[in-house]
Amino acid sequence: AQGEREIGDGMPKTRAQKEQAVTSLVEGLAKAKSVVFTNFTGLKVKEVVELRKKCRDEQMTYVVAKKTLMNRAFKAAKIDLDAKEFSGEVATVLSFGDEVAPARVLVGYAKEHPALKPFGGILESKFVDADTIASLAALPSKQELIAKVVGSIGAPLSGLVNVLVGNLRGLVQVLKARSEVVSRQ
Repeated sequence: AQGEREIGDGMPKTRAQKEQAVTSLVEGLAKAKSVVFTNFTGLKVKEVVELRKKCRDEQMTYVVAKKTLMNRAFKAAKIDLDAKEFSGEVATVLSFGDEVAPARVLVGYAKEHPALKPFGGILESKFVDADTIASLAALPSKQELIAKVVGSIGAPLSGLVNVLVGNLRGLVQVLKARSEVVSRQ
């Protein structure tokens, strides 16, 4: 995604690249259903690449930007946060579909790679702490919730259909028996 900086690229950004990174981050913050911040200090480059791939697979954007650029993006997006209070190297994961996905992916990845430390995020334009992120990660995904709702709606309906079919069968049997009695007479 635009505005991403690969770890270890070592190249300073031009003013235009910085402005593009801020613009991209502001647009992402405005469109995102949820945002999770994580400290990735201590992750190996291979692990960061693997995490980026997991994020892409879940239709999320993984962005690394300097804290000063993050602050400019927060200010432009009217989010009351100070990135300079974040410790270590910070990655921002934005989700445009499932509100729970970034928390689930990052907390799950952190279990395998303890150097990754999700510490907060933005949900409904408000900062949420690490405990809230952990709680979100424990929730089922949007697809799982939809499947449960459909299943719970379907169960009573299938029961109703079985009752109606049973009553209709009974009615047909009574009518058939009645017609046989009438035809014998």
